[in-house]
Amino acid sequence: MFNKVKNQAAAAGQHASALLKNGTTRASAGGSSLMQSFSLPGESQKAAKILQSFLADPSHPQSALNSIPKAVLQRAKGLAVFTILKAGFVFSGKAGSGIVIARLPDGSWSAPSCIATAGVGWGLQIGADLTEVVIVLNSDEAVKAFSRGGNVTVGGGISAAAGPIGTGGQFSASIANPAPMFSYSRSKVGLFAGLSLDGTVLVERKDANREFYGTTISAGDILTGRVPPPEIASPMYDCIEAAEGLDESGLPSEAYVPGATGEHVPVDHAFPGQGQGLGGNKTVFDASGAH
Repeated sequence: MFNKVKNQAAAAGQHASALLKNGTTRASAGGSSLMQSFSLPGESQKAAKILQSFLADPSHPQSALNSIPKAVLQRAKGLAVFTILKAGFVFSGKAGSGIVIARLPDGSWSAPSCIATAGVGWGLQIGADLTEVVIVLNSDEAVKAFSRGGNVTVGGGISAAAGPIGTGGQFSASIANPAPMFSYSRSKVGLFAGLSLDGTVLVERKDANREFYGTTISAGDILTGRVPPPEIASPMYDCIEAAEGLDESGLPSEAYVPGATGEHVPVDHAFPGQGQGLGGNKTVFDASGAH
C-alpha cells in the first residue's frame, strides 16, 4: 500500500515538473503560445488599472502615503507592469504577461512593448495566486536590457531591490544612487507584499507587438520612440502624469519598505547603509511565506 502511494506521488511530481518545464520553455521562446490570447490593447488597459492601485490619486492626496513615491516615479527611466500567476503542487511555476514603457528624452513616455514572464521554483505550493507587479527601471542600462529584445533575467545581469513607499525626504538620499530596478507587488488581498523575482525571465512578446503595430518592429524601436504612443494606452499615460503632478504639500513625511508579510519596515531600518543606494544589490523580498 505504501509503495503504491509513493509511486503515485512520484508520478504526479513528474507530471507537474513536465508541465512547468513546458510552460517555461514556451514563455522563454517568446510567449506566443502561452500568452497568445493576450493582446497589446488588453495589456495596456490592464497596466492602467494596475498603476491606478500603485500610484497616488491627486483627488485623494492621502493615498500618496501608501503609493510609489512621486520622487521615484519622476526619476524613472522606464516602467514594466505585469501580472504573475503562481501555481503548482510541490513544484511551483510562475507565468504572466504585461508591458514595458520607457521615458523619452523630452520627458514623455514611449509606446508600450509587450512582455511575458516565466519562472520555476521548488517547495510546497498548493493552489494559485495572482500578483500584480510594477518594476521601476532606474537606469538607462535597465531600459536597454528590455530594448535589446530576447530575455531579461531578474537577478542575473540586472539586480532588483524592494522599492520604498510613501512621501517626504526620508529616502531622497538613497534614490540619488538607486538599484537598477525597484520592484513593487500587490497580492490578491490588496496589500503591498513581497515577491521573489530573482530568476524570473521577462521576454519580449514579438507576436503581440507585430499584431498590434501591423509590422515586425523591435522592442528597441518601440522604446526609443520610433512609433507614436497609441491612443489605447492614454489611460495609462494619464495615470502616470497625474501621479507625477501630485501636490504633496501638507502631507506628513512617512516612508517604509513593505516586509515579506506586508508589515511596514522603516526605510532606515531596511536599508541602513546609503553607499549603494536604496536596496543596494539585494533581491526583492519574498512573499511566498505570506500566502
